[in-house]
This record gives sequence, structure tokens and C-alpha cells, in this order.
Amino acid sequence: MKNENKTYEYFDVTADIGICAYGKTIEKSFQNAALATFEIITDIKDVKPKLEKQIKIQSEDLQALLYDWITELIILLEAEQFISKEYILKITKVDKGYELEATLNGELYDTMIHSYKTEVKAITYHKMEIKKDGCGYKLQFILDL
Repeated sequence: MKNENKTYEYFDVTADIGICAYGKTIEKSFQNAALATFEIITDIKDVKPKLEKQIKIQSEDLQALLYDWITELIILLEAEQFISKEYILKITKVDKGYELEATLNGELYDTMIHSYKTEVKAITYHKMEIKKDGCGYKLQFILDL
């Protein structure tokens, strides 16, 4: 799994889309998973870091943490129209699993500014994998469109 220079890529899944996100650290791979998710929705390059949000998530394992991370980002977009493109993440092992603390920088999603590509409904556990090798981490997951 050579992923030294990759950030993310897509793979085909019927009626859905699969994402492989890479990073030298678990935090970087979670950042790239967020970017890949939002790139499906809009051209992420057009999002400006005007607003900041803090989130904290606790989950029983890394797969649940990835699921909860992407779900939280989708909820922020749907409920508050907040879309982010810059992330400062800290993932730590805690007594009952893992904790993710994040600072998100982005802005309110505006169809007059941001293009609209596809609606993302949810992340799924189907074919979800988190692998670590000598180059870093690879996260694989599927989004329901």
C-alpha cells in the first residue's frame, strides 16, 4: 500500500461511492476523509476558512470514530449549512475507545458561491477498513448518495 503522496481516491460502488483516504498519521487520514467527502458535494477549493467550529467525538473504536466523524460533518452541513475545508485534529486513545477533538475552519454553504455536485446522505460501515503500514494510514469507507 504505497500512499506516501496520496491524499484520497475514489472507487466504484453501485449507487454509492467509495473513498480511500490516506495520511502519514491517523489525524491526517481523517482530515483527507473529510476533504474527500466534501469534494463529492462541491468544489472544496471554493470554500473559504471564514468561520471556526469546535467538535469533540468519543467512540468505542477507530471505525466507529471514522463513522461518527463523517456523520458529524454531514450533520453540520445539513443542519447549519457549515462546510469546512481546514481541520486541526487530535485523536487519542481513552478508557472507552477513542476521542477526536477538532477545530474546523470553513464557511456557510451558499449555492450562489459553491457549486453543487451530489448529495451525500450518510457514511456506511459496508467495506470500511482502517489499515496502517510503514507509510501511514489508509481509511476505506462508502458514502450513501
